[in-house]
Amino acid sequence: MRRVRLFIATSLDGYIAGPNESLDWLFTDEDYGYDEFIENVDVLAMGRKTFETVLGLGEWPYAGKRTYVFSRGGSPPLDPRASYTSQSPSEWVTARLAEEGKDLWIVGGGELIRGFLDEFLVDEITVAVHPVVLGGGIPFIPPGTHRHTLRLVSQRAWPSGLVQLTYVVQH
Repeated sequence: MRRVRLFIATSLDGYIAGPNESLDWLFTDEDYGYDEFIENVDVLAMGRKTFETVLGLGEWPYAGKRTYVFSRGGSPPLDPRASYTSQSPSEWVTARLAEEGKDLWIVGGGELIRGFLDEFLVDEITVAVHPVVLGGGIPFIPPGTHRHTLRLVSQRAWPSGLVQLTYVVQH
């Protein structure tokens, strides 16, 4: 059965992007479990700002994956590699779960994560905690998000100081 998964990096103080939406703090010296994770997903959900950030990174990193960009603005698709949607997270997940395939990945950003959490749609959260304090930026879990209970199912630490935690969301 398909799962809705969040796989994301955060700073120790809980930011998924630094001031001015910077990502220069992210470790890129190895994959930190990303390659294994991405093999098990075939559909991505991302917010418009995240999508625009990914477009600015160069080569499209999600070849072969269906990508949906969530936006409340009512704009047409932003790029031929992605489909635009104004559906609520629950409408979107219901449609995707009716299809055959692998897991669904919530790529980001913070407000989209909040939307999926607030509608109790997230099955699993994997967070890579980078040993850096940013002091500000885009919060991993925005204030006001509904309370959730999580069960730790795995943990892994790398010599770089990065720690990866995987939780199952208790529904």
